[in-house]
Amino acid sequence: MSLTVLAITFGIVFLAELPDKTALASLVLGTRYRASYVFAGVAAAMAVMVGLALVAGQLLALLPQRWVEGVTGLLFLAGAAMLLFHHGGDEEGHAAKEPSSNSFWKVAGASFAVVAVAEFGDLTQIMTANLAAKYDDPLAVGLGAWLALCAVAGIAIAGGQKLLQYVPMKVIVRVAAGVMLLMGGFSLFKAVTG
Repeated sequence: MSLTVLAITFGIVFLAELPDKTALASLVLGTRYRASYVFAGVAAAMAVMVGLALVAGQLLALLPQRWVEGVTGLLFLAGAAMLLFHHGGDEEGHAAKEPSSNSFWKVAGASFAVVAVAEFGDLTQIMTANLAAKYDDPLAVGLGAWLALCAVAGIAIAGGQKLLQYVPMKVIVRVAAGVMLLMGGFSLFKAVTG
């Protein structure tokens, strides 16, 4: 397992997830229910979503390397465009019915369901699949992505509003988009030059 691949994956996914609807859902759930119960459900959902992304990435990796670089580059550029031009959409579409009690299983289950629906086919899941195809190290990519997703959820649950007092969401979105543009450009360069 490459620590470099883990760190790259962590950084990219962490920055992209900060302005995401999943972070907002975690924040809202964390204000209503016991934080540890919410985090357990969110972390389990993230593990499932990362697993699906790794499988998709391994399938993508079966293509010739130049094609993988080209597809990866285009998807990174599309992700950057999504961050820059589609930020702030309807976040309420991912709400779920509130649990009828505050028991661990009901809160964790509701948190799992909300995050699994919000994250399915999401930008960070697509990015994780891209990174799994790009680097032949699914363990490092999977662990880096899962740790990043859990870190963002933890920050959102514990004090997302505090972060936004110091770092504007616009800055977070621009930094994440900039990193994705660099990764996309580099991948396309490698696709063209072989």
